[in-house]
Amino acid sequence: MAQVRTWIEPVVAAAQVASSFYDTALLFVVKNYYNQSTASLNTSDTDILQKSLSNFYIIHNLILGLAPLFSAYILAKIGDRQRRKVTICVPLFGYLISRSLLLPVIFLDWPIEVMFGSAALNGLTGWFTTYWAGVMALASEGSSEKARSLKLIVIELVYGIAGFIGSLSSGHIFVSVHITSHQGTTLVICSILLYVFCLVYAIFVLKVPQHENSELVDHGHGAVSNHASTAEATESSKLLGERDEESPLSSTSGIPSRGFIALLFASAILYNIAVDGSVDVLSLFLLNKPLNFSPEYIGYGNAAGYMVFITSFLAVFILSRWFNDVTLILIGIVSFSTGIFIMAFVRWAFLYFIARGVMMFSLIPLPTIRSVLSKHIPGSSYGKVFVVLQLSLAISGVLTSVIFNKIYQATLETFNGTCFILSGIIAIVSLIPISVSAYKYSMLHATRRE
Repeated sequence: MAQVRTWIEPVVAAAQVASSFYDTALLFVVKNYYNQSTASLNTSDTDILQKSLSNFYIIHNLILGLAPLFSAYILAKIGDRQRRKVTICVPLFGYLISRSLLLPVIFLDWPIEVMFGSAALNGLTGWFTTYWAGVMALASEGSSEKARSLKLIVIELVYGIAGFIGSLSSGHIFVSVHITSHQGTTLVICSILLYVFCLVYAIFVLKVPQHENSELVDHGHGAVSNHASTAEATESSKLLGERDEESPLSSTSGIPSRGFIALLFASAILYNIAVDGSVDVLSLFLLNKPLNFSPEYIGYGNAAGYMVFITSFLAVFILSRWFNDVTLILIGIVSFSTGIFIMAFVRWAFLYFIARGVMMFSLIPLPTIRSVLSKHIPGSSYGKVFVVLQLSLAISGVLTSVIFNKIYQATLETFNGTCFILSGIIAIVSLIPISVSAYKYSMLHATRRE
């Protein structure tokens, strides 16, 4: 029972279903708001609505991405000092309070700009930046080095299945289930209740696992003896020497250079820019002609996107027996690039789902890069390193959101798949730093063996 209490998966699952409900509700509440605002213009042109939606999400995502800069690193430092749950509980509390503000927008006709304040509150309490770094740190602490890549992709799998279920049901709930006459109310209330469950579980049930590495044991009572450390290091070296034969990027023998870590960061950031750039405009793309997806089809489309979590998990589970970490990362990047190039030319619903199918391995890169990082840093630094990476992804994501939304607006009347072409190119560029890091590290180990 004690081991079960260390599982973070129930929180991840419930929070993601809650997020899926909220995201669908917010999208259509904002769309209805701007539909009413533009109705007086007496025009059938959808470009005005598309640009209004795009501008809203530019500001919303800008606030959401930048606000954690003031709190994320502080929360991560607290988390690394044996208060790991802080990096999970504080962001969950922020989600609960901030997302409740959508209710008065629906019920009391508060201006839609209230959601900018909601984004600021969510960001200042850490948002996804701190929350996901906390989840990854806790999962890393509770797993052995050998099983860590699989453990992190399992977390992503749970996240994806929950998103699939939430997205698939959210459209139907939005259209069919009405607690009141206001559309979106049911989704928001269900989302809030799920966040309450997550917060209660994280505070009262979740238990932080014991560190796998003895170097992290009992910070309050001093370091272990030199003799014990030496014996442990010798044993560690033997084990790591065996792992060197498996993969140049899955060994912890020796301390990698800052350049190696920087290359991993660069690849993660570039790939994240490619993914965020496409995701930020995808909902607008699906609402626009010629697709014109309804709420049900938006749910189906989002659910298809979450299938990648299942297929990526299966790929890591099966292919990791034969391929090392860097090869898995390359497979994921190529999968995404190919699929997003197809997405640029989607004009029919069936082709959208084909593009999603081609991107079946696109989740692999980021969790695998996190796994590689965790194998080259001490456990006492997990929180700080993961939150720095997550902040880097968030900041780049904010800039990406603004740039890609503006590009989308500018290309609406010419070729609205331009953003997807650009995403594919950036994803291909992200192959360069991860390939260079793999080559440098393999050469380092080849030299040491000699």
